[in-house]
Amino acid sequence: MENSMNQQSSQSVNVSVIVSLYNYAESANELYQSMNEVLSSLKKTYEIVIIDDGSTDSTYQQLQNITSKDSRIRVIKMRSSFGEASNLEAGLNYSSGETVVYLSGRVRINFRQIPDMLNAIETGDDLVVGWRFPRRDGFLNRFTSGLFNWIVGRITKIRLHDINSSIIVTRRSVLENISYYGDLYNFIPIIARWQGYRVTEIKIEQLSGSFRKSKYPQKYIQRILDIITVIFLMRYSKKPIHFLGFLGTIFVIAGLGIEIYLFVYRILQMGPIAGRPLLILGALLLVIGIQMISIGLLGEMIIFTHAGDIKDYNIEKILNP
Repeated sequence: MENSMNQQSSQSVNVSVIVSLYNYAESANELYQSMNEVLSSLKKTYEIVIIDDGSTDSTYQQLQNITSKDSRIRVIKMRSSFGEASNLEAGLNYSSGETVVYLSGRVRINFRQIPDMLNAIETGDDLVVGWRFPRRDGFLNRFTSGLFNWIVGRITKIRLHDINSSIIVTRRSVLENISYYGDLYNFIPIIARWQGYRVTEIKIEQLSGSFRKSKYPQKYIQRILDIITVIFLMRYSKKPIHFLGFLGTIFVIAGLGIEIYLFVYRILQMGPIAGRPLLILGALLLVIGIQMISIGLLGEMIIFTHAGDIKDYNIEKILNP
């Protein structure tokens, strides 16, 4: 993560609200009014950092109008759409509050309930997830989200109703001490709990409106792969050889056993072995096993040498830096 000391405002604030927007021109002003009304009622200093994630409509123009009236609003315009993980990282680098509220424009929630989540942080929790309830999006979205949360809960033993709601309130130190990138952003509550932080959830009203529909098969495949990734990172991120080496060793032993059997079979002249499927299977298991062990060793080498972090976003403009 970049050094944010030169990028943050000199005056510290209590709460930093980071908002990720994409093609949100029609509702940008309404969202700002709602946030400002609620935050102004708090006995806390605050700032709002809005990330325009490469919008192709007039979202940035709307945000320009807002910043011209309120100096507490900082707008970061991305050159392209880099995703919510990058937006959150950029927002952290350009904010200073000890408590961070993050929400995505892809979900519509009642911002007036955010103070309940802030109160949970003050009473000892480290990260609070917004549990959208009741859900007002389509049946397919609700079904796949419920199934996803159930699977993650069963595998990780961490039971949350709305893991990937994209509404979190947390201490800044939590986000600074956990690793998230790409779609792993959806698992921030899981990763935080795994690191020993106190994670809870609070119901937050989902407002009616248009919602993104999960109708493409690749989305479900990606979610399955994300779950596998999280399991691997939680258990084997520091020792990939323990996972890949274990499976590789099993394959090598099985392949070696088959080949030894066929060798003895041929030496004792019990019959020919050329062209037998078992011979091919044994050789294939040996090759796969050796490859898995080699990949595990390469992973160990990469971790050992501490490959440098790669900044995967590019900022075009900043308003009220």
